[in-house]
Amino acid sequence: MNLHDTICAISTAQGGAIGMIRVSGPDAITATDKIFKPVRNIKLADAKPYTLLYGNIIDENSSVLDEVMVSVFHAPHSYTGENSAEITCHGSAYILQRVIELLAKEGCRIARPGEYTQRAFLNGKMDLSQAEAVADLIASSNAANHRLAMNQMRGGFSKELRRLRDQLLEMTSLLELELDFSEEDVEFADRTKLLELSEEIERVISRLTDSFRLGNALKNGIPVVIIGETNVGKSTLLNQLLHEDKAIVSDVHGTTRDTIEDTITIQGTTFRFIDTAGIRTTADIVENIGIERTFSKIKEAEIILWIIDASQLINKGNRTASEQVETVKNRILPLCEDKSLICVLNKCDLIHDDELHTIYRQIYSDSGINENETIRISAKNGDNITALENMLLDASRLTEVSDTDIIVTNLRHAEALTQALDAIRSVQTALTSRLSGDLISEDLRLCLHHLAEIVGEVSTDEILGTIFSRFCIGK
Repeated sequence: MNLHDTICAISTAQGGAIGMIRVSGPDAITATDKIFKPVRNIKLADAKPYTLLYGNIIDENSSVLDEVMVSVFHAPHSYTGENSAEITCHGSAYILQRVIELLAKEGCRIARPGEYTQRAFLNGKMDLSQAEAVADLIASSNAANHRLAMNQMRGGFSKELRRLRDQLLEMTSLLELELDFSEEDVEFADRTKLLELSEEIERVISRLTDSFRLGNALKNGIPVVIIGETNVGKSTLLNQLLHEDKAIVSDVHGTTRDTIEDTITIQGTTFRFIDTAGIRTTADIVENIGIERTFSKIKEAEIILWIIDASQLINKGNRTASEQVETVKNRILPLCEDKSLICVLNKCDLIHDDELHTIYRQIYSDSGINENETIRISAKNGDNITALENMLLDASRLTEVSDTDIIVTNLRHAEALTQALDAIRSVQTALTSRLSGDLISEDLRLCLHHLAEIVGEVSTDEILGTIFSRFCIGK
């Protein structure tokens, strides 16, 4: 990819009333000037930056193609750090394509996906983690993702990494200074203080690494698994939450034999609901496969909705609450140590309030679930669904996240942090074992290397190509 020529691209989606074409590179202003005739007789090169000029785009036959507004940005004060011009015209696909053709005749090349942001990175306008946040911002579909992407794009994550790297560099410089005086057997670095500093760094990196679980859930939708016995209303609840008939609802036991997934945004947060096969003892091979998948999905979930048919618990001849709870206690609760479990009493429209109190007591005594983790609903009638949605929001732990918290959402960043964490722990082991400074220094340099990978101070053309190829053209 030639990053020193002039590029152009349509930067707005098709179908809108207004379209914008972005031009960037050494000849961006000159090339735009050749096809633009302002109402005021002024050259774009002489125009004040960050102002809009009104005029016409003139084609090769000196005919007016469109009335437009043009803004000019002089290097390095632009998004890419280069000379740039932005043409705002009517959103006609024909007009936009003709403007691109006219710019191409003046020597501009069609930009590749992500090339503008890549130039911004290479010209020092942002680091690599900030550049990746641009793509996340464009792809954000809810308030939570938007907030995380904005924080990262503004440099919140970068500042945290910079602080860590400054501390590591201080440690490394002291140890490498000792190597210069190795023959004199002196120590410039207090090993006790170095160990304390490495422990602090380890805590920060560990916190960032652990945050990826929440960040990944927020980015792709917080996984919520709906579990319970057959015919307790799991599929009905899924349809109610999604506001559509996504899952088949039937009185026949074992209708749902595989997992069904869909997402919905609740008050700015995306949840990924997973309806599962009913848990029961069966000789049906296919249904058993579905039940095993239910338990595998529980391991992936952040929130578990345990659905109980409350009407069954008061009818003679049906299984008691304690029998239903037994499966949950033995197979499900052991998988829920780091997850949120919500007990949902369904079909409450079929029983009286005094009968509900009896059921509550049975469930609490048998499972140990607290009353604030339980809700009664009617999935069929939609009763109390809004209250259930509020419980889901509370269980998502978003209330614990402030605007200043650093949450890792990128898998590449998480992998680099994991490697950095291993390296700093090797430093701690070396310090406590009183190993030589050169061995400690090597692990410190390795930790620095992995942190530098995140912000792009250490990168390859292959990595950059992979990252920016995921961007849309025009960004």
